[in-house]
Amino acid sequence: EAQDDGILAKILRDGANATDLPIGTPICVITEEEEDVAAFADYVAPESEAPATATAPVESSSSEEPAAAAPASTLDGGDASALGDFVLMPSARHLAHSKGLDATVLAPGSGKGGRITKGDVLKALTENTLPALKVEASTTTAAAAPPAAAPVTPLSLADLVLPEIVTDGPSEDVSNNKMRKIIASRLTESKREVPHFYTSFNVELDAVLKLRKSLANDHEVKVSVNDFVLRCAALALRDVPEVNGTQGADGTVKYSDSIDISVAVATPTGLITPIVFNTDEKGLAEISSSIKDLATRARDGKLAPHEYQGGTFSVSNLGMFGISEFSAVINPPQAAILVSLQTAKLCHDHCSRDLTGLHFGSTFQAVGGGTPTFVPTPFVDGAEEQAPPSIATLMTARLSADRRVVDEPTASLFGQAFSHYMNNPQLLLL
Repeated sequence: EAQDDGILAKILRDGANATDLPIGTPICVITEEEEDVAAFADYVAPESEAPATATAPVESSSSEEPAAAAPASTLDGGDASALGDFVLMPSARHLAHSKGLDATVLAPGSGKGGRITKGDVLKALTENTLPALKVEASTTTAAAAPPAAAPVTPLSLADLVLPEIVTDGPSEDVSNNKMRKIIASRLTESKREVPHFYTSFNVELDAVLKLRKSLANDHEVKVSVNDFVLRCAALALRDVPEVNGTQGADGTVKYSDSIDISVAVATPTGLITPIVFNTDEKGLAEISSSIKDLATRARDGKLAPHEYQGGTFSVSNLGMFGISEFSAVINPPQAAILVSLQTAKLCHDHCSRDLTGLHFGSTFQAVGGGTPTFVPTPFVDGAEEQAPPSIATLMTARLSADRRVVDEPTASLFGQAFSHYMNNPQLLLL
């Protein structure tokens, strides 16, 4: 049974000559590489390689001990040198040759029939008792035996020949325009200097969708879910004015008396944020009309500087792209930003504009995907029958805020106020 894989190069014992062999008798030659097979074509195992066996019959108990000890003594002295590498287990031979050492001097070993095991070689390596491997072979076997393995010399990186790999395909360098350079500079500064923190909360949209449908059917007033988000955020800022602040250069916080919401609009030259001034004083129809006008003029490049510079809070809507997870970067000197994320279905049914976002001065809030969701009903103790769970369309809102201006309790209050108005949209009509 061979312990390692290899190629059978020569059968040394066959037929009648292969029966009743003592343990340790070589029966074949196995090579690791196919090209080494030819070297053993005429190889004949010397008779000395076959361990002597006890042929005398057992006559008494006194003769049993020498007969039993005969196989083990066959690897002593000159017999071990005659066997050569065959006395080594494959793993022991590989280990010794890789170190350029001769491990045959360890015979007899601790393996079966006195063969030298890998453990014997490892022990000898720790004791540093192995001689160097001799390259010259005996005159009787030099022509037939394969050359002894030379010590393996590790290659340095300088000696390795690496193929040249081409990884770059055809490309074109396009310089950023002035607007995109300003956007990149301001957002990089914001992410580096402003300590962002994020709060998320779920909002039910069913009441908003019902009112929106009623306005369209009964009054021919078409407004989008984004208009509701803008109006609710403005009223929430009026109720929680601490979010409607800006961080001054001297470290002071300034709270604005007006609520001016910036609407993010994607244009061919970059993202621009036209402002809906005094958003809390406008109704849904007026907000919808203002956003459409600002978005059209922004894409045409006809906005005046005062119409997109400033603002106290920001809201952005990525819902029409099916985005369900997004954390916005605050637009300094504002202190927070709100992003609206909705599912593709909601956007198809309820969004009438392209990529627009709502910027409310110093705050940016992200609103996450509106999707039908099972909502469990509260358990009523003693009731004969419990109410079944209902299906609600939920939207996740995410607020990115500047921790120097807005703390966690304030962000929570803003989220509660925003959710209250979204859940009771009839309040928006007052």
